Amino acid sequence: MARTLGLKEVDLTRGVVRPRGTSAESELESLVLPRDVLRPKTLQPPRDAGQLLESEERFRLLAQATNDAVWDWDLVTETVWWSEGFETHFGHWAPPGIGFDSWTHRIHPDDRERVLSGLHDFIEHGEGEQWLDEHRFCRADGEYVYVLDRGWLIRDVTGVPVRMIGGLTDITERRDTEVRLREQAALLDAANDAIVVTDLDGKVTYFNRAAVKLYGPSASQAVGKRYCDIAHVGEAEHIEATRAVLETGEWAGEHRHVAGDGTVAILASRWTLVRDGERPRAILIIATDVTEQRRLEQHYARIQRLESIGTLAGGIAHDLNNVLTPIILSIELLRVAELDDEMRETVDTVAAAARRGAEMVKQVLSFARGVEGRRVRIAPESLLGEVARIIRDSFPKNIQVETKDSAPLRPVVGDPTQLHQVLLNLAVNARDAMPRGGRLSLGAEELVIDEHHAAMHPHAKKGRYVVFRVTDTGSGIAPDVRERIFEPFYTTKELGKGTGLGLSTALAIVRSHGGFMNVLSEPGSPTAFSVYLPADGAPCAEEPTSREASPRGRNELVLFVDDEESIRAIGKRTLETFGYRVVTASDGADAVAQFALNRGQISLVLTDMGMPVMDGLTTIRALKRIQPDVRVLFASGYGDDASRARAADAGVSHVLAKPYSADALLRAVREALDHSPADADR
Repeated sequence: MARTLGLKEVDLTRGVVRPRGTSAESELESLVLPRDVLRPKTLQPPRDAGQLLESEERFRLLAQATNDAVWDWDLVTETVWWSEGFETHFGHWAPPGIGFDSWTHRIHPDDRERVLSGLHDFIEHGEGEQWLDEHRFCRADGEYVYVLDRGWLIRDVTGVPVRMIGGLTDITERRDTEVRLREQAALLDAANDAIVVTDLDGKVTYFNRAAVKLYGPSASQAVGKRYCDIAHVGEAEHIEATRAVLETGEWAGEHRHVAGDGTVAILASRWTLVRDGERPRAILIIATDVTEQRRLEQHYARIQRLESIGTLAGGIAHDLNNVLTPIILSIELLRVAELDDEMRETVDTVAAAARRGAEMVKQVLSFARGVEGRRVRIAPESLLGEVARIIRDSFPKNIQVETKDSAPLRPVVGDPTQLHQVLLNLAVNARDAMPRGGRLSLGAEELVIDEHHAAMHPHAKKGRYVVFRVTDTGSGIAPDVRERIFEPFYTTKELGKGTGLGLSTALAIVRSHGGFMNVLSEPGSPTAFSVYLPADGAPCAEEPTSREASPRGRNELVLFVDDEESIRAIGKRTLETFGYRVVTASDGADAVAQFALNRGQISLVLTDMGMPVMDGLTTIRALKRIQPDVRVLFASGYGDDASRARAADAGVSHVLAKPYSADALLRAVREALDHSPADADR
């Protein structure tokens, strides 16, 4: 394949360049080819023989001194002279005057056309002084290596190209190094951690992609700037970290980073000193965003604290229920006595206070342990009235509490204690929003939610709702805070003054009741929280309370076991009043002794679950070894669900939750006695 080069003809198959229109002999007669200059544009005037020999020797020594395989291509004779480097670096021996194909046929076939085409364009157009190309070249052992091939074109006095001088450099190792560096750079860019390299003065010399994402500036913008300015690290902190890494070789710590949009991140940084031999050269900084990790750690720490609170609450609830039980039992006994109106009113007041105390204990357990509450029909007016009374008694006097009267409302179905907790929580938040006093309003109304309105709230459905509203005259809520107020553990209060669980818990309770919540607030304006609960049936009406008589005993013998003396005394008296015979025991060991003493006569064992010496579960297991079909009734102050689970482990199905009234005690005893032993064991 031949290609015309203007004054020459290049045979790309053989790699020969031949001047056109002149003979080799005439060119040789008119040219003297000095070798002492590598980049002449035209041939120099002829010199004497001594000068030529000197320049030839200088060229030979220069070719030997370089690491390249130097070549001298005579375009007129179509021959190439190779230096010793051709054999040293590539294993090829080339005698003087070897053909041009000593180079071209060793170029990799996939590269050859491109290389020769580029050489043709350079010779024909003469753009620049140097021709340059990288290609694969075959060594004597048959292995291809990457070479940097470059040459300078020499022309005669008329501008005709007559000679090229150049060299081949093996760049395989350099290319491999570059590939490894590119791979390493790609890995660094793929890393999730921000990787930064600075000089010893703290100026950035490398900035990976994760660093760009974390800190903001691009790599080109970051290079040359001080790391402490980019990472917003304090000057003193940066100096201290630099001093530590120079002295010990490493430093680790955390600092806050404020991004350009104002978001705050917690960064864990590890600094390592990079050495060049023994001389410190740079500092490698690896920074990790641990904001989410720290948030989760705080979240789990709060959960652990809540679990501890739950355990503590269970113990407190047990003790309080033991205190309340004899009070409630005594009230029932007082009611059957002959009392005047004033004394009966006093008894009713004590009974209401005791019931309220029992409900408070249940509320604590419900919050701490997540106990599912009972669902009953509740009159909205009654719920608001109870909350209003507590607020008036406990809130500062500079807060005016008002309730808005309304027509009788339909009831809602739910747990009274949990809904009481929701409204009280909203009232407490309203109080905190008015530190200098103000007005707090409680109200309720009925609304019908259509499909359009329901579509505006993710958890709403069309239907009739009772809407409870808690409104304050505080300073309002900022939009960015309003978007997050229902997030668990989010709080704007000072450390120790709020857990961030109040509104999230309230929202969870409302949603579990099939409702939803809404808040209207702007900075400087009143805030109104609305709780939407599905209405149930017709409006509540006052219904006469008919009290069914408590069941009586049939002279059965009951073993009453409790470590509280007051409970044993009042319980024994209550059961005996209603037709039972009773023997008592103060702990498990005493119970086993009494049971053995009255073996075959005891119809039922009523035992407390939590007792010293021998608890209720251990006591029942011991009694069942004496009499497998013994009937058992457990009494517990730890809450219904927890108590039933523990009782089931002992094969007991009847549980009486403390504090219990006389009526509850009598009905539980009767139910346990009327069931067969097999039922009791299930």
